[in-house]
This record gives sequence, C-alpha cells and structure tokens, in this order.
Amino acid sequence: MKLLHKNVDKDGGGTVTLVPEEPEDMWHAYNLISEGDSVRASTIRKVQNESATGSSTSNRVRTTLTIQVETIEYDVQGCMLRLKGRNVEENQYVKMGAYHTLDLEQNRKFILGKPEWDSVAMERVDMACDPTKNTDLAAVIMQEGLAHICLIMASMTLVRAKIEQVIPRKRKGNVQQHEKGLAKFFESVVQGILRHVDFNVVKCVIIASPGFVRDAFFEYMMQQAVKTDNKLLLDNKGKFLLIHSSSGFKHSLKEVLADPSVVAKVSDTKAMGEVRALEQFYTMLQVEPAKAFYGFKHIQRANEAQAIETLLISDNLFRCQDVKERKQYVALVDSVRDSSGDVKIFSSLHVTGEQLAQLTGIAALLRFPMPELEDDESDADE
Repeated sequence: MKLLHKNVDKDGGGTVTLVPEEPEDMWHAYNLISEGDSVRASTIRKVQNESATGSSTSNRVRTTLTIQVETIEYDVQGCMLRLKGRNVEENQYVKMGAYHTLDLEQNRKFILGKPEWDSVAMERVDMACDPTKNTDLAAVIMQEGLAHICLIMASMTLVRAKIEQVIPRKRKGNVQQHEKGLAKFFESVVQGILRHVDFNVVKCVIIASPGFVRDAFFEYMMQQAVKTDNKLLLDNKGKFLLIHSSSGFKHSLKEVLADPSVVAKVSDTKAMGEVRALEQFYTMLQVEPAKAFYGFKHIQRANEAQAIETLLISDNLFRCQDVKERKQYVALVDSVRDSSGDVKIFSSLHVTGEQLAQLTGIAALLRFPMPELEDDESDADE
C-alpha cells in the first residue's frame, strides 16, 4: 500500500490518501474502513440522457464520488472490496443522498475520511505501507490425492489452489494404475506451484505431508525439472523445505509453521510471531494457568493490575459495528502498551487467527500469576 497524503488533525479527525498495490492491501483497506466513514474514489456510473425529442440514451461515465459508507463487502479469494453508501458531495452525474456502490481497485487511489483516527487504525496504515511485509512464504500442504497451495502474507493466508484427484489403490500384482494416478496428481501440484508461487519474492516454499508423500513429490518435481530443463525450479531448489504434517488440510498449517526448522528459516515474518505467541499461550495454560487468560472481562481485570505481558487480540474485534465496543478494545490496546506490554493483533485470515477466535478473540499472558481471576470464574460457574 502506498500512502500519498495524510491530513489528521489534533482531535483525531481527518483523511488519508492511499493506493492499494497488492491483493493483501484490500484486506488492510477492509480493516481500516468502518461504517460511517467517508470514501472518495473513482468509479463508473450509468447515466441516462434525455434528448429534446424525448428519447433517452444511457452511457457509462467515469466520475469521482464521495460516499458515506453503510455496508462493506470483502471477497477473500478475489481480494475485492465493495462499499455501498450515499453520495455526500455534489456531483454532475449523481444527486446528493443517492446510493452508489464503489469497488476499490488495485493501483487506483482512494481517500478515506474518519471522524476519529484511533491508534489501531493508524497502526494499520503504518503496517499496510511497510514495504518489508510482503509475501515471503509459500506452503504446499498435501496428502495422496489432496493438496493446498497457500501464500502466507503478513496479514493473511491465501489458499491459491486446492488440488483434488482420485488415486486408484495399490492392488496385489498391479500397482501401475496407482503410480499413474499419483504421477498425474504430482504433475497438477507442480503446475500449481509454477502458476501461483513467485520465486522472486518468496524466501521459502514449505512442502508438508504425512508419511513419505512430500519426499516422493519433491523427487518427482526435480526429475521433471531436469527432463524439461525447467531453470526456475532448478535454480530455486534450495528454497524448498520438506516438513511433516498430520494431513493435507489447511488446518495443518499451524503445526507446520511451529516446526523449528521453519522457525529458523522465516523467523522474521509477522505470521511466525503470531504462531509463537499462541504456542506460548497454550503452553502457559497447561503449565501455569493463573498466568494465561482469555475473554474480555478477565483481560480487563488483569490490565487494571498492569499484569499483561502479551496481549493477543483478533482484528475481527475492531470491525464490530458498535463504536463504543470498538473504543473499548482500542483503549485496552493503548493501556497495555502504556504499561510496557506487547500487543499482537492477529489476522482472522491466518490459521492462528481462526484459533484465537475460538478463544473469544482475545487472550493474554500475564507477568505474574492472578489466581483470583480463576476464583472469579469458578464462582460464576456456581
């Protein structure tokens, strides 16, 4: 994302001008734009003209509109963002108060105005405009007959391809059909990697599977690369990392990212930071439960005692339509930071974000044990 202009006054109100440059930037825009904000962008509007004779013709014109946002729709796979609202600025083609739908597009600027830019929104702008946070990790999670090709970005995990094929079983004295089916499946996965993985950007491509599927696949891929003289695969052979996973489904990504050899190779990515924080939370929950809590009430109590060392919070909570509720979460984040705590805002499009959502979307690791919070919980149960 490119920041062209920022005009935020002391009261917190103001506008920023942004240009989304990558699909991931649409996800940042989705997290930035709230209902009630104003968005100014270029759009196409169908205009009807009536001639002197009474006949009408319609044509499509490109114009710039400012709408007050009422509904926001985000398409995860297409990385598209659609905003619907009323026009709030005079325009020669569109009346004031008329409804219009804006489609935010890549490489086309938009101006976002908010009555109040809070710290979480400003942090999101800084994060979106940080050029170091690009896709630097790809993963192929596979088992016989099933593969998911994923791109792991700073703020989201995108499944770029799901490959499913029926592979005949091995039969006594006849394994040809099985081998033929497996080779066809492997070929589809290789084509998927070539189509979706940009080796100029990606630091590491993880191939994970149960059993020896990953080894057989990697061997097949390299043999084919030598046969067809595919320099792209041969030059990037060192970027492939073979890891064990329990299945070929997307949820296995969490265990893959927690593997020490993956951590060593891509330790600087935001996704890895989230994985480590969640691992620490689950470990603490088992070893010393009085130092690990989830749920807003418990976290609020712990924060009042300045006990929070690491706050884990889902970006989903900041998208709530209730302004008062959002302000609560923003105040909590600011308060934890003021008391020198670490705040990790999890993306709900990562596997870790999905797991955190099952724990109410908010959790914390404490500096010191607070058994009284556990007592409160048991009293409430009674």
